[in-house]
Amino acid sequence: MDKQELGAFLRSRRERLQPQDVGLPSGSRRRTPGLRREEVAVLAHISTEYYVRLEQGRAPRPSSEVLAGIAGALRLTNTESDHLHVLAGTAPSRTGLHRRDVRPSIRALLERLPQTAAFVISAAFDVLAWNDLAAALMEDFAPLTPENRNLARRAFLAPARPDAPLYGISDAAEFRCHVVMELRSTLARYPTDPAVTGLVDELRDASPEFARLWERHDVQAASMLTKTFRHPLVGEITVDCDTLTLTDRDQHLVLYSAPPGSRSAEALAFLNVLGAESVKANKSP
Repeated sequence: MDKQELGAFLRSRRERLQPQDVGLPSGSRRRTPGLRREEVAVLAHISTEYYVRLEQGRAPRPSSEVLAGIAGALRLTNTESDHLHVLAGTAPSRTGLHRRDVRPSIRALLERLPQTAAFVISAAFDVLAWNDLAAALMEDFAPLTPENRNLARRAFLAPARPDAPLYGISDAAEFRCHVVMELRSTLARYPTDPAVTGLVDELRDASPEFARLWERHDVQAASMLTKTFRHPLVGEITVDCDTLTLTDRDQHLVLYSAPPGSRSAEALAFLNVLGAESVKANKSP
């Protein structure tokens, strides 16, 4: 049970709600944003004293029934409710280190997708495996160190300014929000993994934007259905985004494709040829 993180998460969810959101009168004397602690306690059918202690990180582990009541009172989404249970230690959680070894069958699959840019990322946004088209569309990850293949570092530490494009994508700001939300969930699952805790600490210290987003305690990432890249050789490429969860290793297979016959599909085909030729050139003696 992460008492401090649990308390901070509860406060952030309480402060985003207004009395009218839960059917209560707003009144005229509210000195703090959101609901009052006693209002949450009444809605959750628990004592105000116990709820206050939860937010202060002083309460013992709540039961699943109490957490369900609090989740209902705070109008948590399914994802937020799952995160609440992980923080409270009432849900199965992974221990130790997050996995960064990719199944051989997944590596082979990447090479059988010539018209799709495909890559695998770890729970901490490390790019673990990729095909030639992904390298041509984004960057060649092969010469980079493992630390520099991390998309979270690329999103927050590489740009010269917070609004700088990331691989020329049109939704760089949304992607940064997505990274923060996913990392918060990852940290809850792997609270003792030094690679995860070190990455979060590094980003909080080095990126004011990451630190600002981190303090929001959001964990519900919006789905990314399409993405537009501004590529230096072929211009704009709009792709469909599909992410498949590799549950056994807590990894994600990311797929970027374009409708057959579209200009973007033609651009991807051209980049695929360039990517393959580049790999051959790099392997030449």
